[in-house]
Amino acid sequence: MDRVQLQQILVNLIRNGIEAMASTADLRMVSLHATRIDDMIRFAVSDWGAGVQNPDRIFEPFFTTKNDGMGMGLAICRSIVESHGGRLWAEKNAPQGSTFVFTLPIETNPTT
Repeated sequence: MDRVQLQQILVNLIRNGIEAMASTADLRMVSLHATRIDDMIRFAVSDWGAGVQNPDRIFEPFFTTKNDGMGMGLAICRSIVESHGGRLWAEKNAPQGSTFVFTLPIETNPTT
């Protein structure tokens, strides 16, 4: 995977997490975890925002929960991840917030 594409995915997910916490008075924290699982790497971006209300639809192009959103960020992220043999999904956190998780296969002979 191209470094710029990975950066685009991470920046989008982190920015979404920050924006999701804009209206909360509670703890505001975004975390990023990367874990190797067999021949995959798993990235998880978690926030303490309002949580995912439409987990089935948030990856659809032009679907947005933001007043000023275009609804393309998550659709593009999913497209990039899937084009590289990975998967992207969202989970609700307890007691609040969301975690966006994506997996990518580990390249054995990466090109630079």
